[in-house]
Amino acid sequence: MKSISIVFIFCFSSVFCLAQDNVDEALAYQHYQQGQYQQAVVLFEKLFNKTKSNTYFEFYFNSLLNLKRYDEAEKLVKKLSRQDARNIQYNISLARVYQDKGQVESANKLYAQVISNLPADEFKIREIANYFYNFKAYDLAASTFLQGRKVLNDNKPFTYELLSIYRFKKDKNMLLQEYLNALPEMPQLLPQAESVLSSVFEDNTDYQVLQSALLKKIQKEPQTEIYTKLLIWQYLQQQDYEMALRQLIAQDKRLKDNGATLFNTSNTFLENKAWTTAIKAFEYLISKGKENPYYLPAKVEMINAKYQLAIGGHFDKNAIAELAMAYQSIIDEYGKNRQTLFALKRMANLQAYYLKDLNKAEQILENILTITDIQATEMGQVKLELGDIYILTKQPWEAFLIYEQVAKQFENQDIGNEARYRSAKLSFYQGNFEYAKSQADVLKASTSQLIANDALNLSLLISDNLQSTLDSNALKMYADAEMLQFRNLSSQALAKLDSINIAFPNNSLADDILMTKSKIYIKNNEIDQALKVLTILTEQHETSIWTDDGLFTLADLYEKNLKDLEQAKKLYQKLINDYPGSMFTAEARKRFRKLRGDNVGT
Repeated sequence: MKSISIVFIFCFSSVFCLAQDNVDEALAYQHYQQGQYQQAVVLFEKLFNKTKSNTYFEFYFNSLLNLKRYDEAEKLVKKLSRQDARNIQYNISLARVYQDKGQVESANKLYAQVISNLPADEFKIREIANYFYNFKAYDLAASTFLQGRKVLNDNKPFTYELLSIYRFKKDKNMLLQEYLNALPEMPQLLPQAESVLSSVFEDNTDYQVLQSALLKKIQKEPQTEIYTKLLIWQYLQQQDYEMALRQLIAQDKRLKDNGATLFNTSNTFLENKAWTTAIKAFEYLISKGKENPYYLPAKVEMINAKYQLAIGGHFDKNAIAELAMAYQSIIDEYGKNRQTLFALKRMANLQAYYLKDLNKAEQILENILTITDIQATEMGQVKLELGDIYILTKQPWEAFLIYEQVAKQFENQDIGNEARYRSAKLSFYQGNFEYAKSQADVLKASTSQLIANDALNLSLLISDNLQSTLDSNALKMYADAEMLQFRNLSSQALAKLDSINIAFPNNSLADDILMTKSKIYIKNNEIDQALKVLTILTEQHETSIWTDDGLFTLADLYEKNLKDLEQAKKLYQKLINDYPGSMFTAEARKRFRKLRGDNVGT
């Protein structure tokens, strides 16, 4: 019975001690996190002396350093080092004492000894580097990993750790070297490399450094395709699309590829309006022959790129006619069906707005309506385009009927709301402002932000400019100008806009005229003129309904056309700060972050 009591007392005592240790540990961490090092050092000393745990030692030691009790810390680590000379943590801790005391030379000497005497053990090397990392000595951690590679005679280990350190420090040169070192053996790192480099690179100078390094690598190791892939990415980042294409074609020939990479990258050319480069890419793919899986898609995309090139700026009527023939050849070869719908629609557009053959455009679109395998939404879109042609052929009643037909068929859907908006615009062109406004007011609640925004702008345009007879008459001229632009008669539209102020001085349409002019100039590729009118709009009409639109358009021109990224960034920032409720704010914020170098996943 007596022995049982002794065992019970012993067990109770053990449980009590364990519970007390848990309380001490919790309090110690709490004091440490709150910067109460005087209380923390007492508890961590007690816990360390009892357990000899490296974790408790680290907090005990750090508490002493934070209290500037350097002599006590030095005495502690020297004693522990004598007891366990193989524990490198104590040598590093002693160096930290010297460093904090200002004895930099002694500290560096000890650090150097630790790094120069690394064991040929990958786990131990990583452990030592982590000691440095824990007290934010990132350069020493990196040096440990690099020396570790020499000791192990292997450049492959510690890639992720070094990349993490260089990325944290934003050490562009070392980050670049480490990726170039790792990619041949770890090609799966390429997407990460592209994302990380784009987040730390600040300007074209950084990309030039990357280009130079890659060209040297490719010269020495021409068989290492991963370097070529990164070089192509670098050219795309710098928007040097011609050089990117040259490398893509060379790579395709070298690998005897089927053109998949080149075809997919061509989408980047198209997205950035590099039409000429895109056309060259598609011509190369077509030259691979009809057996190639990208022959027909490339042929279609090439014609579409030529279409975009031809209609941009001051178009060449001969080029437009050739394009119409190219679309006709597709229709002749593959017939009139859903697959050739794009060609039929483009043909109608060219005939109506560029070749001025409205009857032929109308006939093409009416013929499409007889094709049986076209989806309802696609058919609805064709009807909208036919309604536009009816306006041009001076059949406004036919246009109104077909718009209403689509609106009723697709009630509360985006295409139905688009039809109602076009009907409202038709009323606006005709000078029926009250009806146009009533229609626009209904559409302000549209689920499509774009339609809702356009409807709001139309409503405000009308209400803001019907306050007096002078403004009402000026608005009629403005509607005429918009109608001229709708008919693609840019010079006549600009002349009409300029005449408004002459006919009706001091009218209230100044900001609206500037915005419309900018759209015409951009369509005609007269970027300098667009910049002038947009600058006036954004600087002299800060309360206009068009100011946020103008700021975004201006920033877009500086970013994509002038390549003035700093000015673009300033304009995006102004839009974000001054117009937080604008529909352009989210996109402006995304672009601003990208220009600033943030990793936004784009």
